[in-house]
Amino acid sequence: QVQLVESGGGLVQAGGSLRLSCVASGRTFSRYGVGWFRQAPGKEREFVAAIGWSIGITYYADSVKGRFTISRDNAKNTVYLQMNSLKPEDTAVYYCAADPSIAVVSAGHGSWGQGTQVTVSS
Repeated sequence: QVQLVESGGGLVQAGGSLRLSCVASGRTFSRYGVGWFRQAPGKEREFVAAIGWSIGITYYADSVKGRFTISRDNAKNTVYLQMNSLKPEDTAVYYCAADPSIAVVSAGHGSWGQGTQVTVSS
């Protein structure tokens, strides 16, 4: 298992950008798939993006395609979520999750961080 800590959330105006970071402990993090999820008040948690341990494999929810980019720096044990052209409907708590299998993490399982709040004002 790995322990995950998210950061980078905050308040931004619509059209703005934020970059979230997910820092992991553990020497084998480079062999983990990592996903970002979000949960808005009163709504179910939803998948946002995922990246495999092999750089180049990425998945995105339709709602964020073309606006969000997931990337990783294994030397820093960090996965990033660059969020551009933010909309008020992107407001949520964002969580990262990790598992050796990208299929497992994309399904919403694995080790989870505590979340970081993103608020987009109109």
